[in-house]
Amino acid sequence: MTGVTYAGELCIDLAAISDNTRRLDELAGSAGVMAVVKAGGYGHGLVPSALAALRGGATWLGVAQLAEALALRAAGITAPVLSWLYVPGADLEAAVAAEVDLAVSAPWGLEAVAEAARATERTARVHLKVDTGLGRNGVLHGQAYTDLLHRARALEAEGAVAVVGIMQHFAYADSPGHPEVLAQVARFDEAVAQAEAAGCRPQVRHVANSAATLTNPSLAYDLVRPGLAVYGLSPVPDLGGPQDYGLTPAMTWTAPLSQVKAVPAGQGLSYGHEYHTPTDTLVGVLPLGYADGLPRAATNVGPVQVAGERHTVSGRVCMDQVVIDLGPDSPAQAGDRCVLWGTGRDGEPTAQDWADATGTISYELITRVGERVPRRYLGAEATWPLR
Repeated sequence: MTGVTYAGELCIDLAAISDNTRRLDELAGSAGVMAVVKAGGYGHGLVPSALAALRGGATWLGVAQLAEALALRAAGITAPVLSWLYVPGADLEAAVAAEVDLAVSAPWGLEAVAEAARATERTARVHLKVDTGLGRNGVLHGQAYTDLLHRARALEAEGAVAVVGIMQHFAYADSPGHPEVLAQVARFDEAVAQAEAAGCRPQVRHVANSAATLTNPSLAYDLVRPGLAVYGLSPVPDLGGPQDYGLTPAMTWTAPLSQVKAVPAGQGLSYGHEYHTPTDTLVGVLPLGYADGLPRAATNVGPVQVAGERHTVSGRVCMDQVVIDLGPDSPAQAGDRCVLWGTGRDGEPTAQDWADATGTISYELITRVGERVPRRYLGAEATWPLR
C-alpha cells in the first residue's frame, strides 16, 4: 500500500461504454446516437467517456453546460457537440467560435446567439428547444413558439443562425405507456411541421433519452440522446435491469478497509449510536463518507461487499467514514478492498441497489462521487485521436 494517497477509487471500464453505445446504436435503427456526457460523463469522466462513446459509434455528443462543450473541443474532439443550458451573459462567442451547436430555449437566447454569431463572423448552429409538456426550459408550444420561428427565419435570412435541429424532453420517458408521452409526441410533430411550414429545414429531430431509446424505438426520429444507458445503467429499473437491455455498468467503486477491530455486544456505532451490535462482533471502517458522495441516507441500509460477503453500513454515514458490522467470523482485515457498487456479476452491490436502499435514483449516485475519489480507466486509451 506504499504510496497510496487516497482511500478509494472508481474503476471506469471504457470498453463497456463503447459496447453500450454500440447497443444503443443498434436499438436506434437508422437514427444517429448523441451520447450525453454532461456532468463529467455522468461521473465517469467527461473526455474519456466522450472518446469511448465515439469509439462505440456515437456521431454526436451532448452536454448541458457550455464549459463542458468547450472542454471537449479543447481535448481535440471535432464531432458535433450540442450544449443546451446557459444563462444571460454566457460567453456564447467562444461557443460559436468553437463550432458548438446551441439549443435555444427562449427568445433572449436566440438574440444572444445571433449577436455572438455576428461578433465572430460565423453562422451559429441552433436547435430549437420546444416545451411540449415538461414545463422546464424550452419555448412553450403555442404562440411563443410561432413568434420564435418567425424571428429564427429572419436571422437565417441574415446568415446569423442556421436552424439545424428541433428537440424536446419528455416528462414521463421512464413510463412509456403514460398518455402524456403520446401527447408530447403529437405536440412535437406539430412543432416540426410548423417549423417546416415557416421555411426551416432542420437536419435532426431528437426527443429520445435513454428510457425512450430502450423502450420505444418509434421515437428515434433522426437522433437519440441516451445518457444513463451509455454508462450501462437502466433508466427503467421497474421494467428491466442493464442485462435485460444488453448493457454493462461501467463504474465500479472500491475502497480498502482502514481498520478492523473486535467490539462487544451492545456497542453503539458511529454518531448518535443509531446502530448497536447485537452480539460480540468485528467491525470494519471504510474511509469514505458523504464528502465523497455516499448519501447520508445510506445510514443502516447502504450495501457493501466485504471479503466476498454482502454487509450493510452500520450506523450513520459520516463525512469521511462509515462503519460496517462484519459479524464475529469475518476474515476481513485492514487493507482488504471492499466494493460499494459495480456490475453485480460477482454478487457485489450495484448502483441500483444503492438507489433502492436510499430512496433515490442511480443517476444521482454515480454523478455525486466526489473529486477526491480518483478515476482509473480500463479497456481503451483515454486519448484523442480515436484509434
